Amino acid sequence: MPQPPAIELDAAPVLALTVWQPWASAIAYGTKRIENRTWPTDHRGLVLIHAGRSLDPSAHDAPLARPFLRRPFPRGAVVAVAVLDGCHADDGYCTLWSGRSPWHWRLSSVVPLAEPLPWPGARGLWTPPAGLLATPLLADALEAARG
Repeated sequence: MPQPPAIELDAAPVLALTVWQPWASAIAYGTKRIENRTWPTDHRGLVLIHAGRSLDPSAHDAPLARPFLRRPFPRGAVVAVAVLDGCHADDGYCTLWSGRSPWHWRLSSVVPLAEPLPWPGARGLWTPPAGLLATPLLADALEAARG
């Protein structure tokens, strides 16, 4: 598989993405590195992974979700920082986490926060306020994700 082009992480804005549970926990604490979306994005760079308040109703039927459903998981909180380094159209099967959705967003350098940081989310890719980004817990994870 070809390597993605280098991303200048300090040049791109930090954005956030709200993800239903248990998928946010699968990204933060597991091996989920593809986020399935119905829309593409041109954003490349740091992204906060925000665990939404909603539970995906189809998660109980998904074998990969079962380990995350068996333990408590945060809701309404930032749980990780990742690098969004690619977005491609559904190609059939790129990882175990690839769903039958039009777009697969590729995540790398995932750094879970030491503890969930409660914060309201939003739909789509959203711009986190400076006050959130300055939180020491989050600042440390952002620095670690930058590598």
